Amino acid sequence: MNIIKHIFSSSLGKKYIMAVTGFCLFLFVVAHLAGNLQVFMGPEAINRYGHFLQSNLELVWPARLTLLVFLLLHIWAAAKLSLENKAARPQPYAVYESRGSTYASRTMLMSGTIIFVFIVYHLLHFTAEIQYINFTGQTFATFIDPEKRHDIFKMMVVGFNNPWVSGFYILGIALLCLHLSHGLSSMFQSLGWRSETYRPFLEQAARVAALVIFLGYSSIPVAILSGYGKWALK
Repeated sequence: MNIIKHIFSSSLGKKYIMAVTGFCLFLFVVAHLAGNLQVFMGPEAINRYGHFLQSNLELVWPARLTLLVFLLLHIWAAAKLSLENKAARPQPYAVYESRGSTYASRTMLMSGTIIFVFIVYHLLHFTAEIQYINFTGQTFATFIDPEKRHDIFKMMVVGFNNPWVSGFYILGIALLCLHLSHGLSSMFQSLGWRSETYRPFLEQAARVAALVIFLGYSSIPVAILSGYGKWALK
């Protein structure tokens, strides 16, 4: 109990919490991308994947709740560390120099806050399925494929066919990847695994990983806006 109390009360403990929860959330981002990219394999693949998830809620819901706990802990640790840093330096620098820091590292709290808003919208859009409704009373929940499964393919095509939705999605992913480009590297530092020898490599690897994730996620709305899957709209 004392160890847990120390982890949650000390700055070092909060950094550990940020690092561990951040890594778990990163793994989810990668796994979620792998699932979403099945849209390029056609309706059968993505609908089968979606049906598997919806048919195993005893696995999905514990995973969702665990991810929610990780997300809240990550946000809490970031906010507490930010407040502690401000309290330790109540007077701002007379002349601020950003030497040794990047834009991503200086905007971690801001990008994290916007990402949280994006996640809420994305869940309402595709998970709760309450964003889309047309004049016939249809919602995403009414999209059923020939195999009587939820038509995830059509849902994604209809959803991303809206330029405003796609634009906000790409912006959210861009901020997420900006966040990751610094967070992945700093995670190793928080855990004490980053030396000056490997620092350049880890920072470059984090930027490459963030870029790959951005290209992967953004390729879906870009492809749909370019006409991919338009047959599903008929």
